[in-house]
Parts: sequence; structure tokens; C-alpha cells
Amino acid sequence: MKQLIFVFILLTSCLACANNRAGQTEKKEDMKSTKEIYLAGGCFWGTEHFLKLIDGVEATQVGYANGNIANPTYKQVCTGTTDFAETVKVQYDPVKVDLPFLIDLYFKTIDPTSVNKQGNDRGTQYRTGIYYTDPADLSVIQETVHRLAATYTRPLVVEMKPLENFYPAEDYHQDYLDKNPGGYCHIHPELFDLARKAKMQKKSAPAYSKPDDAALRSKLTPEQYAVTQKNATEPAFHNDYWDEHRPGIYVDITTGEPLFVSTDKFDSGCGWPSFSKPIDRKLIQEKMDTSHGMVRTEVRSAAGDAHLGHVFTDGPADKGGLRYCINSASLRFIPKDKMKVEGYGDYIDLVK
Repeated sequence: MKQLIFVFILLTSCLACANNRAGQTEKKEDMKSTKEIYLAGGCFWGTEHFLKLIDGVEATQVGYANGNIANPTYKQVCTGTTDFAETVKVQYDPVKVDLPFLIDLYFKTIDPTSVNKQGNDRGTQYRTGIYYTDPADLSVIQETVHRLAATYTRPLVVEMKPLENFYPAEDYHQDYLDKNPGGYCHIHPELFDLARKAKMQKKSAPAYSKPDDAALRSKLTPEQYAVTQKNATEPAFHNDYWDEHRPGIYVDITTGEPLFVSTDKFDSGCGWPSFSKPIDRKLIQEKMDTSHGMVRTEVRSAAGDAHLGHVFTDGPADKGGLRYCINSASLRFIPKDKMKVEGYGDYIDLVK
């Protein structure tokens, strides 16, 4: 009987552990899929109500950002001596609403040329600002605001700064217009309808296609052509990327199709760039290679059908156990700070 009880307790414990791990995994995935940005647009009652209506915004919270004291009250912020801005914390799903689209909509609710004044509200707490927690967001914010600035005749005064601190406002201010539908709001009611209907246009994936042979010969060096088109192998330790350590992305030299990121690159000691995995298995083809008296698995790019190298099973166990041994001549490396400019901004989050 005691043995049966012990087995029951053990099984119950294992199930609890499994459920706990599943819950932790689910939470990690949820956290990974959500981003955050902090937007100051005058009175936070209306700004929050507008932002929470946008498809893809998962949660909002009003509060006070980038001030000079701890745990301020609304009364203290209204004195104008704390340097806090009434701000909305926005958690959003970047698949449904990316940061440029969110900023575009936010700009419709503010006068970005007005200093410390939005609607009838005046004071430093009513200044406009975009405050970020992810340094990678800065270039996106600057590029978006610069684009929007072209539509104004006066200079923009919207702050673009890292978030220094944020304190949630009193419960009375949270979801204020939900609790008080007829309450004060500096945002025109028609804009709330715009927020409800706003849908981000889905970006079509770039089409990567293999150039004809004449174009490849003119574009590639003799070594790049020999490797990608004739299955040649470049010399170990005498190639461009075997010891490249900068963060960035590696793309097919023939088509520009993204293949690998630096996050998955490791030093295997073989003298060629080594990766634990491609960005997506759909981006590559794997074929049996029986040349040179060996049986190996060849790796080719999906769109360009370029020879890349081979994949082996002697990679780091903690990275999945695979080693994609790739010729530098098959790749073009784009540093992280150039990825957006070169059209690979959607992959920046993969590069750590």
C-alpha cells in the first residue's frame, strides 16, 4: 500500500512539474512576442483610451515618466516641479502593429510642434515624448519621426529618449474614459473611431530569385561563382567570415535572401563560418552528397539554389548538435547597424 501511495505522489509531482514547465514556457513565449513603448501625448486619459483601441495593443497603463523624484502623486506632478510627463505604457504585438505604425497613429492625436501644451492642457507634464526601453527601437523611432516631420512646416519638439523611470498613476486615472464616458478628453472623438478601424498593412515578403548565369558571372568574383555554382570549396582560415564576430545577418550572395544570423554563429575551429541553425529551415535545401568518396549532407539556398556548404552532427549539444559549415564565398555579411537600411530590419530582433 505504501508503495502505491509513493507511486501516486511521484506521478502527481511529475505532472505538476510538467505543468509548471509548460506554464513557464508559455509565459516566456508571451513575453517574447510582446514589446513595449511609452508615449506621452498630453492628458493621459485620452491618449490611453485612443491607444488601447488599436488592434495589436495588448495592454496600457497610465503613469508618470522621466521625472526627478520617486513615486510621485498626481498632485505633485501638477506642480510642474517634478519634470514628469503624463505617459502611457503600451504593450503591443509587433506582428499586428509595428512601432512605425503605432507612432503614425499616435501622431494623429498630438500637435508635435507644440511645447508643453496639448489641447487646453498646459505645463511640462503635458509635453510630447516617445520613451523606449529597447535601444534597437531608437533608430526606428528617429526614422519614423523624421519621415513624419516632412509634413509639418514648423520644427517638431517630440522627445525621443530612453525611459529613465515610470511610476503608475493612481487607480482613479487608469482606464479613466472607460469609467467616465463623458469625461474630459483633449482628443477629438472621431479619432477613437479611426483607432478602432486602423489596420496595419501586411508586408509582402521580398521575392528572391536566382539571376541568370551572365548576371551571376558579372556580379560574383571567380571564387564566389565557383563555390555557389560549381560546388567548389574555399580554403579554410583564408576566407572572409570564419573569424567574423560582429552582430549581424548573413545572406545569400547570389540573391540577398537571409540565411543565418550572428546569434547562431560559433567558433568550431574548422576554419569556415559555422552556425547551429539557419534562420528558417525553409530557406535552405539539404541534399545527399557522395562526392570525394564521402557521404555528406550538402546545404543549398532555397531561392538561389546556390551551394553553401555542408551540415554535420558534431555541433554544440546545447545549440542542437548541428554544425552548418558554410563557405564565406556563398555569403554576404550585413552588420546589425546596417540591417534596416539594407532592408533586413524585420530580422533585427534575432540578432543579439
